Amino acid sequence: MAAFTTPVKIIWPKEWHVPFVYSSPHSGRNYPADFIASSKLDFAKLRQSEDFLVDVLFAGAPAAGAPLLCAEFPRSYCDANREAFELDPHMYKTPLPDYVMTTSPRLTSGIGTIPKVVGAGQEIYADKLDFTEAQQRINECYFPYHYALRQLLEEGLKRFGVVYLLDCHSMPSLQRLSGTGRIGKAPNRPDIVLGNRYGTSCGPQMFSSAIARLEAFGYQVGQNSPYAGGFITAHYGKPDKNVHALQIEINRSLYMDQKMLTPTTGFEKLQANICSFIDEMSQDDSSLLSA
Repeated sequence: MAAFTTPVKIIWPKEWHVPFVYSSPHSGRNYPADFIASSKLDFAKLRQSEDFLVDVLFAGAPAAGAPLLCAEFPRSYCDANREAFELDPHMYKTPLPDYVMTTSPRLTSGIGTIPKVVGAGQEIYADKLDFTEAQQRINECYFPYHYALRQLLEEGLKRFGVVYLLDCHSMPSLQRLSGTGRIGKAPNRPDIVLGNRYGTSCGPQMFSSAIARLEAFGYQVGQNSPYAGGFITAHYGKPDKNVHALQIEINRSLYMDQKMLTPTTGFEKLQANICSFIDEMSQDDSSLLSA
């Protein structure tokens, strides 16, 4: 079994002086050799679920005075944006313990804590797994990520009295057709989708401010569809306790070749705009950020 000695990294600002935390749980690209060997997919296909270079797109956060938390492990290996033990029982050789969540919409789609598929429903494994493998991945990857995130949010709340979490992701420009493994064009999929769990994970002023600032760069911004926010947004977003969580999904067609997994000429422009967005959101403007 592979072992991650450094499953997460925190890029710290010189001085943490704004009440923000940035999280990138799906941009990890350290693929264990035994994981690659256990997959029936080639390496390029195994990377299809990766939020390609999202951590680099948001690398301006520390310069703006906020920490950036990044997963080093890949999403296809262990998904930190799920329940701790959200597992498909059909993937394992023996019955799972009673505490495991074995039914959810995400599991139906094959994307639990230990994903069954990548991309457009491509199954990762040729053989069933041992539950001990899932346990190890969750212990070595999932829990350290959430421990670090929880510590950052608690420290931010202690420092500033309020903390704003931006959970950063990318989305494919193609979507799976309902009920099939095929993918089809999504002509109306926005450039960026912001999710606040339909108003429950962050205050309306933060949500409106983020939309306005992104639209000012010329982006078409969607709200809560098709992504309203995953486990991280739902679990940590508690506006009534001064913890606001907002998920941001960026259309991959803006900055990357989705087949070759390489940056396009749009990468630098998008990165610069995100850097400006971070700077603007970090400004001390209580009228925009208050709940």
